[in-house]
Amino acid sequence: MKALIPAAGLGTRFLPATKAQPKEMLLVVDRPAIQYVVEEGLASGADEVVIVNSREKKAIEDHFTPNPELVALLRERGKDAYADAVEYVGNLPVSYVYQEEALGLGHAVRCAAAKTGDEAFYVLLGDVLVPGNEMLPAMKAVSDAHGGASVIAVMPVPDDQVSRFGVIAGAPVAEDVWKVDSLVEKPALEDAPSNLAVFGRYLLSPRVMELLADVEPGMGGEIQLTDALDAVLDEEEMYALVVDPADGFDTGTVESWLETNNVLFGRRQG
Repeated sequence: MKALIPAAGLGTRFLPATKAQPKEMLLVVDRPAIQYVVEEGLASGADEVVIVNSREKKAIEDHFTPNPELVALLRERGKDAYADAVEYVGNLPVSYVYQEEALGLGHAVRCAAAKTGDEAFYVLLGDVLVPGNEMLPAMKAVSDAHGGASVIAVMPVPDDQVSRFGVIAGAPVAEDVWKVDSLVEKPALEDAPSNLAVFGRYLLSPRVMELLADVEPGMGGEIQLTDALDAVLDEEEMYALVVDPADGFDTGTVESWLETNNVLFGRRQG
């Protein structure tokens, strides 16, 4: 299995900080945000992480490229811990495909079709960090229990935030597991079928990738992943794993990025 990380966005909510460096490279405690996501993908059992990148974001690729000269210099100066960290990140199994135009999340995922082939695959949104690395294995267990069905992570959100997210309609079939009937993108509270919002982790069947090839541009003129998920529901079952809000962190805004830094730094300090 491959783990796909869409990372070609502009990071406009963090400007001017993201004018010269990718949002994904902003520090969270002691490493760039995207490193957490790459490590999570590999901890899930994926044999490779595929970053769907923009050609303007060379810093992401530089971060995951070996730098033996820097490692040697650090060791020469007795800074072995730093050398180990640089060597480690340069040897992670990361590859790249490119999204030449910002045409939406569904388009970004489709850019990696040649990498996933006819296999199921993970999609990990880079705005969301799951430091415990336990969410994707739990989703895989749900998928295995239901014949390889697609599984999405969802999280309960307060009423005043429902309209910010895609939410699911369906019914519980086990503790913390729902069978999904449909997905509704950013509904008004009175129209929302639940308060369970899609959380940025997906385990998707190969059919989703096939359907993305035929999805027409939707909201904002973009190709939406949600539209492909709606289409696959006509053919296959889909389930949702209800996750604990304490298990993941949204870093998509300056405020949530700062809060994530504070919480994870506090955990590090014990």
